[in-house]
Amino acid sequence: MTLLPIIFIAGNCLQAKDLFIAAAADLESLQTDVTAAFHKRSGAGLKFTIGASGILEKQIENGAPYDVFLSANEQYVKDLAASGAVDPATVRTYAYGRLGLWSRDGRIRDVRQLLGKDVRNVAIANPEHAPYGAAAREFLTRHGLWRLLQPKIVYGENVRQTLQYAESGNADATITSWSLVVTRKDAVLLPADHAPIAQAAGVVATSKQKALARQFLDFLGSPAGRAILERHGLTVGRTE
Repeated sequence: MTLLPIIFIAGNCLQAKDLFIAAAADLESLQTDVTAAFHKRSGAGLKFTIGASGILEKQIENGAPYDVFLSANEQYVKDLAASGAVDPATVRTYAYGRLGLWSRDGRIRDVRQLLGKDVRNVAIANPEHAPYGAAAREFLTRHGLWRLLQPKIVYGENVRQTLQYAESGNADATITSWSLVVTRKDAVLLPADHAPIAQAAGVVATSKQKALARQFLDFLGSPAGRAILERHGLTVGRTE
C-alpha cells in the first residue's frame, strides 16, 4: 500500500464530522451502504482507506491519523489495544467472515478442480498480513491441497487484489472473501474449515472524534448495521 491514502487523510482532518476508517479489504463492497446509513443517522461522513489488515495495523502503529480500525483479524486490534494505539474499552468483534471461490468463466466449482492442468494460477491474499490469505492457506492445508497447489499460487496484497487477478485473467480462480463475491454468478461459499475469521474493531487512540467514532461502532452493532453486514456476506454470529 502506498502512502497516498494517509497523505490524503492528513490533508482533510480539519473537515468537520468526517470519520476516517481504516478498513479491511473484504469490506470494500459495503462502504457505500454503511456511509449512507450512518450519515442518515448521525449527519457524519465516512472516509474509507481499504487495505490488508496487517498493513493497516502497521500504519496505525506508525501514527496514521485514522479514527476507527475495522480489521479482518481480531488479533491485530487486540495488539494495538495492548500497545495503547487503540482504546481497549472500544474493542469489539463486529462480524465473522467466510471464504469464497470464484472464477471468471464459472467453471471452477470445487477446490479440487484447482489441481487440473488447465488451471495455471490460483490467487489468494498474502497470508503474512491478510487474514483471508491465512484462512485460505489453512483451508487448503486441511484438504490436503496446499503443497500440491503451491506452485500455482499467486499472492495479492489483499483480497480485493486477488479478485482483480481473477477478473483480469491473470489468475484462473481466486479464493477470496465471500463478501466480495456474494452477489456474483457462480461464486461458491466454501466450508468453514479454518479458524474463525473474527473481525474486530476499535477506536484509534489518537482520534480527535472519539465520541463520534464510538457512535459509529455502536451503529455497526445495531440492527441496521448488522443487516448491512449480513447483506454483504458477513455474519454477525460465530460460524462453526
